[in-house]
Amino acid sequence: MHKVKDIFSINTPQDLTKKALQVFNYQYLNNLVYRKFCDLLLRDPAEVVSLEKIPFLPIEFFKTHKVISSKASEEITFTSSGTTGSQTSKHFVTDLGIYEESFRSGFTHFYGSVENYAVLALLPSYLEREGSSLIYMAQDLIEKSKNPASGFYLHDLDSLVANLKKLEERGQKTLLIGVSFALLDLAENYSLNLKNTVVMETGGMKGRRKEMIRTELHEVLKKGLGVENIHSEYGMTELLSQAYSLKNGIFECPPWMKILIRDPEDALSLLPEGKSGGINIIDLANINSCSFIATQDLGKNLDGQRTEILGRFDNSDIRGCNLMVF
Repeated sequence: MHKVKDIFSINTPQDLTKKALQVFNYQYLNNLVYRKFCDLLLRDPAEVVSLEKIPFLPIEFFKTHKVISSKASEEITFTSSGTTGSQTSKHFVTDLGIYEESFRSGFTHFYGSVENYAVLALLPSYLEREGSSLIYMAQDLIEKSKNPASGFYLHDLDSLVANLKKLEERGQKTLLIGVSFALLDLAENYSLNLKNTVVMETGGMKGRRKEMIRTELHEVLKKGLGVENIHSEYGMTELLSQAYSLKNGIFECPPWMKILIRDPEDALSLLPEGKSGGINIIDLANINSCSFIATQDLGKNLDGQRTEILGRFDNSDIRGCNLMVF
């Protein structure tokens, strides 16, 4: 689509609304799966004049259909982890440059330049399979940090701890990004006092540990790692953008991404702030797939900028979404 760069120059909610309506019309014309879905809802594109009128495609379609708005061939296919025997989601990405600009710009928006950080990634369950969009992002941030201490850690926690202590002694700003079960192993087996390190969990026990509510998990991590707050990343295979929580599990989106809350009893209706319901996501970086996704996650908007992620619909299967099950 022309003017893709416009997506990353969005500054205001008004900019997002205007661009989202343009993207809706583009995807209605160019995405056969999305168009059929809109037609089955009897949603006339001419009537879609506000965000509330845009149909949100159920995320399950990424398991059963090729959701694509571009005639270009895919450069990469990201896949969800899924449990053994379960169907995995596939996100066909025709322009990796858009994904790279999205996560780089999103990280900078919340944390500043990645070049100021050493980036340590503790993501064993993701490293052990192919097709992870999270690994792609972490690899890029590691390379862009240009810090010789940056890198992946699989199971060697001793080396990770030694590296963290060296970085702390130097006063080096550090990002430790990890899957929940691996960070728990770290917090329970070592006593650290990380004053210069951002600890970011990407959710999920991946069947390795008993699921915990986020507040309980964060308390264990804060105590064991010696940090005041645990940060969180909220993303998924079907998206090319991420929301971040800098504390207390309250998430904010970059300007080209927005979370809306739908009524659990009426999927086509949106709820006001403060009401809990299903999470719909606008991700304009998904210009070449579908930018309007109805997830199986539950949440509530606290105001125009902040969202609390509450968990997952009970009837939803466990998939490779970076979110804990409550």
